[in-house]
Amino acid sequence: MVTSLDDAKRTAIASKLEDMKLVQNLLIATEQSLMSACNDADIRERLQKMLDDDQKNMGILDTVIVQYGVKGEPKSTTREMMQKVQSLMQGSELSLYEKFAQFELLKHGQTMSGLLIHKAAQVVGADIEAAITPLNTVNFENRAHQEQLKGILEVIGVRELTGKDADQGIWARVQDAVAALSGVAGSVISRTDDEMNIQDIIRMDHQKVNVLFGQIESTDDPQEIQEYFGQLYKDLTVHAEAEEQVVYPAVRPFYGEHDTQELYDEQAEMKVILDSLKSMNPTSPQFKQEIKRLKDIVMDHVRQEESTMFAAIRNNCSDEQKEQLATQFKTAKRELQDRLSASMK
Repeated sequence: MVTSLDDAKRTAIASKLEDMKLVQNLLIATEQSLMSACNDADIRERLQKMLDDDQKNMGILDTVIVQYGVKGEPKSTTREMMQKVQSLMQGSELSLYEKFAQFELLKHGQTMSGLLIHKAAQVVGADIEAAITPLNTVNFENRAHQEQLKGILEVIGVRELTGKDADQGIWARVQDAVAALSGVAGSVISRTDDEMNIQDIIRMDHQKVNVLFGQIESTDDPQEIQEYFGQLYKDLTVHAEAEEQVVYPAVRPFYGEHDTQELYDEQAEMKVILDSLKSMNPTSPQFKQEIKRLKDIVMDHVRQEESTMFAAIRNNCSDEQKEQLATQFKTAKRELQDRLSASMK
C-alpha cells in the first residue's frame, strides 16, 4: 500500500525545521560575537539572557525535530545565506549598529519561520500540531528578543550618529512591549526542554499516535489514509525500537521481569500488524478493521506505560536520571529515524 513513507507536505515542513536549526546555530554564534564587540554592560547583560534562551531553544528545536519524525534537509540557499551573514558578522565591514540590525533581521526571520510551521501544521494534520507544541516557547521568546533588540538598536544607533546616549525611556518602552507579549502568549508557552524527562517525551509520542489513529479513522480518502498511516508506521516503529533499546532495559530491574517482558511482547504484536497493514489496500474493509485492532493493542500498551511503568520510574529514578533517559531516548529515535528514512529511498 505505502509506496513512500514521506508525504511531500510533511517533508517540506521537515526542511523548514532544519532551516530553523541552522539559523539557531547562527543566532547563538552571533550573540557570542556581539557580546565581545560591545562594551555597554546593560546591553551585554541583555545579550547574555538572549544567549541563555537561545541555547535552551536549540534543545527545544532538537526535541521538536525528533518528535516530528520526518527526515528533512535544510535548503541549500539557507546554508549559503547563513555563511554570508556569518562572514559579515565576523568581519569589519559593518558597524556595530549594522551588525545588530542584521541580528534583528535573523530574529525576525526565525520568528516568522516558527509561526509559518505552526500555520502549516494546522493545514496538514493535527498530529503535526501535537509534535511541534514545544515550538511555542521558541516563537514567543524570539518575539520578545525582537522587542529588546529594537531598544538596543536605538541606543547604539544614537551613539554612532551623535556620540551621545539616547533617552533611557527606551528600555521602559521595551519592557512594556515584552510584558504585553507575555500577556498575550503566556498561556501557550510550553515547558522547556531542560525540564522534560523520559515520561514527558514518551507521553508526547503517545499523544501524537492517538491523534494519527483518529485521523485515519475519520477519513475514507485513500491518499489521506496513506499519508497518515505512513506517519503512524514511522512513529510507532521508531518509538518501539527506541524504548526497547533505552527504556525497557533501564526499568527492568525495578519494574520487574514479567511486566517488562509484557511490554516487549505487546510491541512485537504491534510490529506484525504494522507490517501487514503496509501491503493492504487502504479502501478495503479489512484495513480499517486491522487499524482498530492495532489501536486497541497500542492504547492498552499506552495505559500500562503511563500508569504502572511511569509510577515505577517516578519512584526509582532521580530527576537527573529521568532527564538522562529522555536524552538517550531522543538520540536513539533520531538514529532510528535516519536509518528508516535511508531504507525507504
